[in-house]
Amino acid sequence: SPAGMVLSVLVILLLSMLYEAVKMGKAVLLRRALGALPRSLSRESLVEPEEGGTGPAQGRWFRYHVGQTLFHVVQVVLGYMVMLAVMSYNAWIFLGAIAGSTLGYFV
Repeated sequence: SPAGMVLSVLVILLLSMLYEAVKMGKAVLLRRALGALPRSLSRESLVEPEEGGTGPAQGRWFRYHVGQTLFHVVQVVLGYMVMLAVMSYNAWIFLGAIAGSTLGYFV
């Protein structure tokens, strides 16, 4: 039905926008994780704070890494969902995915 097709295109558009938002969020987390990474990459400096160093800042990189991992999983799932929708070979759904990706990148 026409209403079902409009709803499908809208859902794919929103999924594509969400995919782009997750991709940008992952890049922001990477920037923060690199800033929180200690200068020395020895195991002891990653587990235990250095003398005179800031305790919470030393362990923050691990939380950022876990966040990046979760963002990556969400990004892969969304990517495959959009890919499967596009592989339905429906021109309107394809255009919805393209428009959503464009809008998501723009916003």
